[in-house]
Amino acid sequence: MFLIGFPLLILPFAIYNMIAFLLPGIGWTQEMARIHMMSGADWTFTPGELLVACSIVILFFEMLKATRLSTRTIIDHGLSMVIFIAMIVEFLLVKQAATGTFFLLLVISFVDVVGGFTITIRTAQRDVTIEGNERIQTT
Repeated sequence: MFLIGFPLLILPFAIYNMIAFLLPGIGWTQEMARIHMMSGADWTFTPGELLVACSIVILFFEMLKATRLSTRTIIDHGLSMVIFIAMIVEFLLVKQAATGTFFLLLVISFVDVVGGFTITIRTAQRDVTIEGNERIQTT
């Protein structure tokens, strides 16, 4: 799988920036759809909610990628950290990024970075432990 070394969360980051800068008339809180629920309430769906929901699904796949141990995984974590830092800088310095939607994307990116490193470290510890036990048993 060639996308192992490519952080997938760059996609919602890029989509947000394309919409924010190329289509400034579109708001993240504008109603896209209204669904009448069985409870009698109306649920409205916005572009910001759609982007965050897709980002959470992408985060799941990022966590799956973090379970692999290879050089590409290290590159992927490094690139995820670069994306997270770029998002922090943009959030603090760019007016179009000062929205709740972008903040939630920033939080998702943070979970990707911390979770990715944590999962990789835990997976590596298990591999070392298994190899260490085998060596003890063979001597």
